Amino acid sequence: MENKIVLAQRAHKSICREGDTVVKRFDRNFPKTDVLHEALNQARVETTGLPVSKVHAVTVTEDGSWCIVLDYIEGVTLEQLMAEHPENLENYMRDFVALQMEVHSKTCPQLEKLKDKWDGKIAASKVLSATVRYELRTRLSSMPKHTKLLHGDFNPSNIIVDPQGQYHILDWSHATQGNAAADAATTYLLFALKDQKLAELYMETYCDMSDTARQYVQRWLPVTAASRLGKGHPEEKELLEHWLNVVEYE
Repeated sequence: MENKIVLAQRAHKSICREGDTVVKRFDRNFPKTDVLHEALNQARVETTGLPVSKVHAVTVTEDGSWCIVLDYIEGVTLEQLMAEHPENLENYMRDFVALQMEVHSKTCPQLEKLKDKWDGKIAASKVLSATVRYELRTRLSSMPKHTKLLHGDFNPSNIIVDPQGQYHILDWSHATQGNAAADAATTYLLFALKDQKLAELYMETYCDMSDTARQYVQRWLPVTAASRLGKGHPEEKELLEHWLNVVEYE
């Protein structure tokens, strides 16, 4: 048997390399439905032809832990390259946005609709008042309906650059279908939670390359922030609450 190499350790899962595969092992109390949902999302996205890891198996260990077995992709994350080569940051960001736009050019009709997912999260929120929930759900329902493929967690740590310079997209557990600007708003927030300057560079680059008005992306920010607030990360709470009110309700 191949030796296991631990690649990452998360709150509810470990990610290990075993030969030419990666095994995501989830805690025993992690919902089986969520594991199967992630594997199914990944398999559905495979059909679009995007550069993603292929699912080989969904298994259960002797102690009852569920696992997803995927292709291992050799390389480094785009996040690491951006940090190590700041002189190339703008070029990396343009590559990053071009890849995101390639994702948005695809459709995957079997995926959950983003507006339905976010509406359910906001409706069930225990941290938002009834007034804020009403305003956010009203805003969300008024936003244009699209059916583009959305990653849902598109950030440089989920992009692997292989030794040949090819880009590969990891972690499709949050994939949905919907409006590309909503996905861009999510990416902007993910940058902003770590580095506001990078967030601004991303927003400028995305709006320029996709010919999208900044105001259109910003209209999604309160809803995006509300959906993430439910994750309960204390270190993010202040910034996310700021973005809830960054655009006045109409």
